[in-house]
Amino acid sequence: MALEDYGASFVMCPACSRRTTPQNWRAHLQVCPSCGAHQPISAPERLASVLDAGSFVELGEHIEGSNPLDFPGYDEKLSDLRRKTGLQDAVITGLGMIDGVKVVIGVMDSRFMMGSMGTAVGERVTLAVEYARHSGLPLVLFCASGGARMQEGIFSLMQMAKTSAAIADFSADGGLYISVLTHPTTGGMIASFASLGDITIAEPGALIGFAGPRVIEQTIGQRLPEGFQRSEFQQDHGFVDQIVQRGRMRETLSQLLRLHGYGVMHG
Repeated sequence: MALEDYGASFVMCPACSRRTTPQNWRAHLQVCPSCGAHQPISAPERLASVLDAGSFVELGEHIEGSNPLDFPGYDEKLSDLRRKTGLQDAVITGLGMIDGVKVVIGVMDSRFMMGSMGTAVGERVTLAVEYARHSGLPLVLFCASGGARMQEGIFSLMQMAKTSAAIADFSADGGLYISVLTHPTTGGMIASFASLGDITIAEPGALIGFAGPRVIEQTIGQRLPEGFQRSEFQQDHGFVDQIVQRGRMRETLSQLLRLHGYGVMHG
C-alpha cells in the first residue's frame, strides 16, 4: 500500500496512520519509525541499502520481456512501466559487495506489475544463478512477487521450472543461496526459486504463501489462524529461518556470508 502524501511536508504510514517527513521515512528505509511496519522499497533503494557503495555491476541488462502471446495492451503496459520505474522488468540482477564480500544478487521490484515473473525475470534470475555457479560466488535473491505473469501464459509458468533447475545445479555444486522473502512473496515465486534457499530470511509482516488467505478460506470454508502466512507464522512453522528488520539486513547478510567462509576462505 502506498504512502499518503501530505504535500511535500509529510507522509502517512498506512499501518498506524502516524505522519513523518519524507526525509525521515527515507532514512528509515521505508520502515515506519513509529510502528515498524515495513512498506515496499524499490529495487535500486534495496541494492543501495545492502551493498557497498559503488560496487554494483548489473548482469543481464540486455534482457527484455516481449509479448509472446500478443496479449492486448501488454506492449503498451510494458513501455509505460519502463518509463515510470526506470526498470526493464521486475528484477535487477548483478554483482556487488557486502562488507567487501563479492556476491551475485537479484532484487525484485513490486512496482513493475507486482513483481510478477515473466520470461525476462526468469531469464535474468537464471543467468544470475548460473553466473554464481560458474564463478563460485554466493547468491542472494530478494523476492517480492504476486506470482506468474498471466499476460505471458505458459511461457511465464515455464520460468518456475527453469529457475528451480538452475538453483538445483547451483546447490549440487555446493553454492550458498540466501533467499530473502519480502512482502508479498506468493504464487509461482514461492513455488519455485524463492523457497529453495539454503538459508531463508524474511522481513517482518511479509505475506508468504502460494494462494492468499482469502482464497484458502473460500476454498476450505474455514477461518484461518490470526497472522496466517505472515513471516512470523512461517517462522513458527519452520518455513523461515530468521526474521530480519530491514535496517539490519546488510549486517545479517554479512555475518551469514562470513560464517560460511566467504571473505575468509574464498577471498
